Amino acid sequence: MAISHDAHTVKQFDVLLANLRNLVLEMGGLVEDQIQNAIKALDNEDVAAAREVIARDQIINGMQVKVDEDSVSLIALRQPLGSDLRLIMSLSKIVTDLERIGDEAEKIARMTVKTYDGVSSSPSAKLLRDVHPMSKLAADMLHNCLDALARLDVEKAVEVAKGDDELDQEFQSALRRLMTYMMEDQRTIGHAISVLFIIKALERIGDHAKNIAEYIIYLVKGKDVRHVKMDVLVQDALEEE
Repeated sequence: MAISHDAHTVKQFDVLLANLRNLVLEMGGLVEDQIQNAIKALDNEDVAAAREVIARDQIINGMQVKVDEDSVSLIALRQPLGSDLRLIMSLSKIVTDLERIGDEAEKIARMTVKTYDGVSSSPSAKLLRDVHPMSKLAADMLHNCLDALARLDVEKAVEVAKGDDELDQEFQSALRRLMTYMMEDQRTIGHAISVLFIIKALERIGDHAKNIAEYIIYLVKGKDVRHVKMDVLVQDALEEE
């Protein structure tokens, strides 16, 4: 049986949409790797590995440009409506946050280079004590975001959004400890400031992961839950249609 021109066009458009979503997920996987590699380089005091993280940031930047170009082409050529347009717009916003998460991973790598490249002293374990729990929370948030995007899982997206409060609290606690260390021993100030930049980067990763979770909720539910209180976000996201 012959396939009509309209049916063929719709099928082709669906393929292009799927390719766009897969490209975003691929970009998300690379960003995940960047976070893990940046933290591993910091743990191992590995300046060479940190420089690799810095260099690979250009790949992520290039993927963002590719997604944006493909999104514009789809809108211009196909003039999508409804849920298809919502998908394209959401993916375009998601890659912006993914690119910024990549930037935060690069910042961590740059601080590793600054801290360990040819210096005579390094931060104590006491100064670095909050990096691991914060990096795990941030990495888990991003991983769960990408899983929620792949499955269009609103409940998981809500859990990610909720998790940002925990990461913010960890950051505030870590900040207070660093301030205390610096007041107790001024010799720690230089290293403490480097660690401060690292934990701030991890806190920002959480912020961007929350943004992505909100875009997923918008994608699936058609409800804009940005800038609302958490209880309103949960209610809007999980409300039966």
